Amino acid sequence: MLRLVPRETDRSQDNDSLVKPATKETLLAQIAGGDQAAFGALYDEVSPRVFGLIRRLLVDHAQSEEVTQEVFLEIWQNASRYEPSKGGASTWILTIAHRRAIDRIRSSQSGRDRDVKIGIRDYVSDYDNVADMVETTIEHERVKEAMTQLTELQRQAVSLAYYGGYSHSEVAAMLSVPIGTVKTRLRDGMIRLRDELGVAS
Repeated sequence: MLRLVPRETDRSQDNDSLVKPATKETLLAQIAGGDQAAFGALYDEVSPRVFGLIRRLLVDHAQSEEVTQEVFLEIWQNASRYEPSKGGASTWILTIAHRRAIDRIRSSQSGRDRDVKIGIRDYVSDYDNVADMVETTIEHERVKEAMTQLTELQRQAVSLAYYGGYSHSEVAAMLSVPIGTVKTRLRDGMIRLRDELGVAS
């Protein structure tokens, strides 16, 4: 089991002589070499943002914690794959978090859909057409209805980011708009969805 090792500081040094903290890019390079202390430092620095992103997508606290652990395990195992020339460390890490969360959403929805189909098949085995009519769960229908209350621009951004699994930068490139515009559309769209579905913020 990987154990996080807190960074040690030289207490004899005063604040003026402290070494500047390593960048996330540097920490990833050290992690690629098996440095557990660097992993602990990176975890302390970015875990709140990673958990926050995942929690916004999954809502469920326990699942969010599980996926956060999966993200950091992936970082530990694949730090050597990070390429600074392709983007900053934060973007790389949050992209992993976003994809892991989307995978969990898809997996959970697939399981629910499968359970519904099996339940229908077992309950009304003589009426196959019923299964076709109720493939989509009630929750899916509620979300679908709520999506119609968004503006076209908000719906487009939300669909690409949260159903298509694309990162903010990928959505910006696909829509040919600045990434700030994408973030604004997503924020406003998610607030509207939350209100329509009656979900507490």
